[in-house]
Amino acid sequence: MTAKPKTPAAKRGRPRKVRSFLADDSLKLGRTGLHEQAAQRLRDMIIRGDLPPGSALVEKDLSEALGISRTPLREAMKLLAQQGLIELRANRSACVRTMRLSEISDLFEALAGIERLSAELAASRITASRLDELRTLQEAIEQHHRDGERMAYYAANRDIHRAIVLAANNVPLADAHAALLARSEQVRYFALRLEDRWGQSIEEHRRILEAIEKRDSRRAGELLAAHVAHTAEVVARSIEKSSDAPRNAA
Repeated sequence: MTAKPKTPAAKRGRPRKVRSFLADDSLKLGRTGLHEQAAQRLRDMIIRGDLPPGSALVEKDLSEALGISRTPLREAMKLLAQQGLIELRANRSACVRTMRLSEISDLFEALAGIERLSAELAASRITASRLDELRTLQEAIEQHHRDGERMAYYAANRDIHRAIVLAANNVPLADAHAALLARSEQVRYFALRLEDRWGQSIEEHRRILEAIEKRDSRRAGELLAAHVAHTAEVVARSIEKSSDAPRNAA
């Protein structure tokens, strides 16, 4: 009797190929990225101050306002909690986190270090296209400042910081920066609501761009680190002043 030839699927160590289940329509995904969209919308509301620090995030109200179910909303909240923007509380509604002065100091100290190194590397490694991007963004923030478009200015300003880090061409550095940048958004936007800081920021960015254009690594790093530290100092002074106001009034 002649033995039947073995099929490839029967060979030891090879997994059986099953394709029929791929035709099942129930496997099709629904709307993708819904919780990311919800997280971005909530992030913008927190940054602008529409959802101020300490405010409760009531799931029923938010799901109705955003037109989504509670499942993607909860996933969005988990994402924002990981980024340090909201606080999840057991048996209570989540709330927008109130950053303590010590947290702001630590966060911006770390950011200043990362962005300083990034600017130093970017000054020597930046490509012509990246440099053109920085110039375009600088023109954008100056125009937004003239037009009083604070949110648009904030977005372009954030893009400048990110572009400088990416111009350093160092992936671990860029990854570390992305995580910290998300946590700093609320504080950065708060700083821009202070009129003096908005104008100061424009001039500081001009000098940073000039140093990068001149390929002056040391000065570019020093200027960007000082710029980040200055933002933290201005915010800290404002918070301290506002917290002292009731006691002084009394």
